[in-house]
Amino acid sequence: MSLVLAFDCAVTGLAVAVVRDGATLASHRAEGRDQAATLLPAIAATLEQAGVARRDLSLIAVTVGPGSFTGVRVGLAAARGLAVALAVPLAGIATTAVLLAQAEASDRLVVAAIDTHLGDWFCAMSEGGRAPFLASTEALAGRLEGRPCRVVGPQADALAPALGNAVAQRALPDATTIARLAFEDGVEHWRQRNRDEGLPRPVYLRGVNVTLPDGARRTVE
Repeated sequence: MSLVLAFDCAVTGLAVAVVRDGATLASHRAEGRDQAATLLPAIAATLEQAGVARRDLSLIAVTVGPGSFTGVRVGLAAARGLAVALAVPLAGIATTAVLLAQAEASDRLVVAAIDTHLGDWFCAMSEGGRAPFLASTEALAGRLEGRPCRVVGPQADALAPALGNAVAQRALPDATTIARLAFEDGVEHWRQRNRDEGLPRPVYLRGVNVTLPDGARRTVE
């Protein structure tokens, strides 16, 4: 029996789930931008709802980006702290991989897309290795070359019309999907990977965009 605690706050709000052998015992989603204050209480409440003690967990899984700089850092910091305190392995899952896994069944190419709110998109495709990349709407349209596709993500309905032959599927990263993706490789895989590579690191595809005291915005590499 394996118990996975999975959570995400890399895009907007937060999602938490406790999953036993692929079955969801409890889950929670909340909107808002104060994840630093609400994530740990949400985790505690979800564990209580599932009837699971922290010491019973076999694996912790978290999204590592791409996404909001602050959200990624908050989620990963909490996950690292819990993994070290509980002596369980930590799985880091790309946010775009979660969205690809949530795509509805289709014979279309799937494109995971997250609006950076800076004029471009964090993307991944269901072909070519599925690695995340950064692209403008125009560059993504050129890469697709008019092929039919399904766009999956929080702002999919805003992007799909610009890509031509595309359908939109609005979706946020689902914590149960995060848990299942992590568990596909197995607890011992992540334990060994943590030993060999250290704990998961954040996935950033660009520098951090910050607002200076005078109101100007700057990208810091």
